[in-house]
Formats: sequence, C-alpha cells, structure tokens
Amino acid sequence: MTEPFDPDAAAAPGSGLFGLESGPDESTVHVLPVPFDATTSYRRGTSLGPAAVAAASHQVDLYDRLFGRPYGAGIWLQPDDGMVAEWNDEARGLADPIIAVGGRLGPDRELQRGLQRVNELGALVNEHVATWSSERLAAGRIPIILGGDHSVPLGNMRACAYQHPGMGMLHIDAHADLRDAYEGFEWSHASILFNARRTIPGLGSLVQVGLRDLGGREAERISSDAEIHAVFDDDWARARMAGEPLANRVRAAIAALPSEVYLTVDIDGLSPDHCPHTGTPVPGGLNWPEMMLWLELLVESGRTIVGADLVEVSPGPEPDPEGTSWDAVVGARLLYRLIGAALASQDSPPGTN
Repeated sequence: MTEPFDPDAAAAPGSGLFGLESGPDESTVHVLPVPFDATTSYRRGTSLGPAAVAAASHQVDLYDRLFGRPYGAGIWLQPDDGMVAEWNDEARGLADPIIAVGGRLGPDRELQRGLQRVNELGALVNEHVATWSSERLAAGRIPIILGGDHSVPLGNMRACAYQHPGMGMLHIDAHADLRDAYEGFEWSHASILFNARRTIPGLGSLVQVGLRDLGGREAERISSDAEIHAVFDDDWARARMAGEPLANRVRAAIAALPSEVYLTVDIDGLSPDHCPHTGTPVPGGLNWPEMMLWLELLVESGRTIVGADLVEVSPGPEPDPEGTSWDAVVGARLLYRLIGAALASQDSPPGTN
C-alpha cells in the first residue's frame, strides 16, 4: 500500500519538484524548464539554473505563511528531454564570437551567418515554449517557465496574452529589458520586454520594479510610453531610508495594472546577496521581505496571475546537481512563493482595486 504524502517529511528520493509525487493530470501548476542562455551578454550559467533549482526545491518546507499550502493544488515539472540544451549548445558556440566583438560584425560573413542561426534557434525556443504553454492553458493549468536567461519566457507571454486579451505585466528586474536586438540578437535576454510589446497585440500596462541599470533609449521608451510604469530602485531606496510606508508605493504601482497579470521575475531584481552568480548582477535591489510584499499586495488587490516565469537563476559556471548553491536555495523558495501567489490569486475575487 502506498503511504499517504506527508508534507512535513523529507523529500523522497526520485520525487518531483518540491518533493511532490503529483503527475501532470493531478497538478494545477505546470513548470517548464528552459535551460537556454545563449544570448547572455556577461556571465554564463543560467542554463544550469532549472536543474539546480529543482534539486534545491527538495529542501523547501511546504507550509507557506503567506499563501498556505500551494503543494495541495499539485505542482508538476515537465521532464527535460534535452532538446533545448542541444539548441543552447549550438547557439552558444555561434554567439560567443559575436558577443566578443559586442555585436559589431562588420563584413564578416561567418559572424553574420552565426547571428542568423542564433536568431533562428531563439525563434525555435519561442515556438517550443508557446506550444507547451498553450496546451497547459487549454487544459486549465497555470504555466510557469523556469529559465534560463530572460529571453526564454516570450512564448509563455504570448500564449497567456492570447488566452487573456489585455493582460498586463508585472516585471521585477534590475534591467528594463527594452533594448532592440541587443548585440544583434533579435531574441536577446536584454530585449524580452521590447519583444513582448512589439510582437504581442493588445497587451495592457507594464509595471517594472527594481530598475537600476538601463540605457538611454530605454529611459526614453519608459518616459514616452504611458502604458509603462517604472518603479526605479533609487526612488524605492530613498523611500525605504526615509521610513515611508512601502506598501503605499506598491499599491499605487499595482493600481496601474488590469485585472489579469503576467508575472515575470528576473532574480537580479533582488539584491545580489540573494543571487551572487546571476548573469548581470547590479548593486541595490529588493530585499526578500520587499519582494514578498509585492507578491502579497498583488494578490490582495484581487488581480489574477495568469502565468509567470522565474529566470536568470545561476548556480555559477559549474553544474549544481545537489542544489546546494545559495542561488539555487533562494531560487527554489522564490519559485514556490510565485506559485503560491498565482494559486492564491486564482482564488481571489476579481477586481482592479
């Protein structure tokens, strides 16, 4: 006879994400690992993030004081068939010499062909993720993408926007990611929000939180687009140091979002002491309780989280099969909280207060 699941017991060897035994049919939340980081422009390693986070998830306690018992709804991690990793290996070999010259290809035909192929492989990732996410949404599941660099969730954003026209986006990140084809890569990690707004019709407002590294043209885009609302890290830090009620700032920002929201979280939106190996760390950022405040108040507002992603978690340049790196430890707990928030928001009455 199979023993009943004990959420307070240690994860069983060979068990799934967070030590759960639920399969796809019994799980409300489906998580897709996307180990792709070919366009990473500084430090590699985020392609190792999904496996490290999955391993670290076995150490996460399943009772959550913020969101109760997310595990009860069922959480299932799609097995990794190695296809994306193969695309990543090919794309990284072609991307490295392009990154080395900062995308300045000149007349070099080999680099031009390499760039074309990297863009083709990025498009394959987009299609793979979009197809997977569309299938989950059609089956009534909540699709979560686990990266990988920040280029990987575009397909999930597209699928969710098709299912939920007019959805807004809450974007937590050190970077605005509004660059146009950074270093020539059409599907760059630095272009994800630019590409979302360029290629997904009918998107609602975008709220960006934690921004502290951005280019001049990105700043112009933010200031000239009434649908983009930025919470800059320097303003946030001044409010914190002045003792202002941060919850008021969070509620004011969330008020700009429609009733349905996609949540995209780059781990570097947090302070680098929470993610020391992430690809492009930046001083400043949210501390852990502040990140939780955003999730709590988003759910409290009555908005529904229709899909989400967690990206740019990196254990460093080497694999972390036991999930012992600090980055994986933090990433696993943040993933559980994102899932908890998404589930709690589905149970909340609709509203846009």
